[in-house]
Amino acid sequence: METKPALIPAERIEHAIRMIRGEKVILDAELANLYEVETRVLVQAVKRHRDRFPADFMFQLTKAEFDHLRSPSVSSRQWGGRRYPPYAFTEQGVAMLASVLNSPRAIQVNIEIIRAFIRLRQMLAAHTELAKKLAALEKKYDAQFKVVFEAIRQLMTPPEPKRRRIGFLKE
Repeated sequence: METKPALIPAERIEHAIRMIRGEKVILDAELANLYEVETRVLVQAVKRHRDRFPADFMFQLTKAEFDHLRSPSVSSRQWGGRRYPPYAFTEQGVAMLASVLNSPRAIQVNIEIIRAFIRLRQMLAAHTELAKKLAALEKKYDAQFKVVFEAIRQLMTPPEPKRRRIGFLKE
């Protein structure tokens, strides 16, 4: 069976996936962008079928969460003008969107988004498996390798993003 080339680059979808409230989600505006529809059209379709989107499929961000997402570096085109916080869709919510947005593009985009969620889950599982193996090795060998194990753990932890300080520097 021959696979079609991706409609949307996987990196673009993976970049849209965020962690909010401990869930991997994609926001309504980003989904609308991927589906090539207006955000209000996507939200209206979801509201018409609200019974298909329980809390574990979709939730609306609080004002505090929404304010935290917005920053001076985000363009006003993307976030400006919103009167309400966005909706966040989990993997199951994205899958349910296929039944609400019944267009060929929506179906293809959904397939690619679900595949991106699966790749992310596989990467996390591999990382967890590696951490378990490292812990087992650490227990097996004595303190002479403790420094090596600590160095490996430091390499496994993602670096914290550097934040630029706001304001002027005092000379």
